[in-house]
Amino acid sequence: MKIHHLNCGTDCPVGGALFDGRSLGPLGKIVCHCLLIETDAHGLVLVDTGYGLKDIDHPHRHPEPRISVPWRLMLNIRLHERDTAIRQIEALGYRAADVRHIIATHLDFDHAGGLEDFPNAIVHVMAREYDDATGPHAGVVARNRWRPSQLNDVQAWRRYGAQGERWFGFDAVRGLDGLPPEILMVPLPGHTWGHAGVAIRRGGGWLLHAGDAYFYRGEMRQARRRCTPGLRAYQRLMEVDATARMTNQARLRTLSIERRDEVAVTCTHDPVELERCQAGSPL
Repeated sequence: MKIHHLNCGTDCPVGGALFDGRSLGPLGKIVCHCLLIETDAHGLVLVDTGYGLKDIDHPHRHPEPRISVPWRLMLNIRLHERDTAIRQIEALGYRAADVRHIIATHLDFDHAGGLEDFPNAIVHVMAREYDDATGPHAGVVARNRWRPSQLNDVQAWRRYGAQGERWFGFDAVRGLDGLPPEILMVPLPGHTWGHAGVAIRRGGGWLLHAGDAYFYRGEMRQARRRCTPGLRAYQRLMEVDATARMTNQARLRTLSIERRDEVAVTCTHDPVELERCQAGSPL
């Protein structure tokens, strides 16, 4: 399987290095790292979609804007058609119909905005995430993170429970409908209750896309966790359970250290990790 690493959306919050740890100016850079997997017999598989075409066309659509105005202002979201997954996939010579499966780490607005750009795809998601995203939303964060207008026209869902076989000490959902056994979901609750990572076997090792289980490169691959103030605060704002989030993050950190030769771990929003993946450099 060949894996493409795509940036399907950029946020530029005021704070610069207080968010991304490296910007010299007043604005930071947060990416939406999605995966495009070319399989031999199962078509194209997307892991998350970032922002979609309708987010760009109707960012403030009323009465239910696809991205809430407070979150768009807070993150200083930059919406460009060229960054959408569909346009990047077309630039590689494919069509929307070639994407047969989408695996959602979770259904936050910056991960699910492009689902409707691939009407023929089956969307794989944890059952708890689907229920929370499509059910009643109590509280400011829930109302802003899950946007019904991004999900209403999705036709084909496959929902999974959190139990499965063991994978490097984690529960893992194998046997995803229509997908090869080299792709599995790894439940990682805390950011949302239905949040999951996606593991892909490649060659002699694994790539684990951990979604929003962590946000900053310094939270992995070293014994002592390090995170910028801006991302530390944002993670706390968005978490549904601090203990679950930090426990799973610590388990991932241990995995990234002790099994570094077997498992490469990356997240959604760190631009340095994305650049290393795109360059084929070690994480």
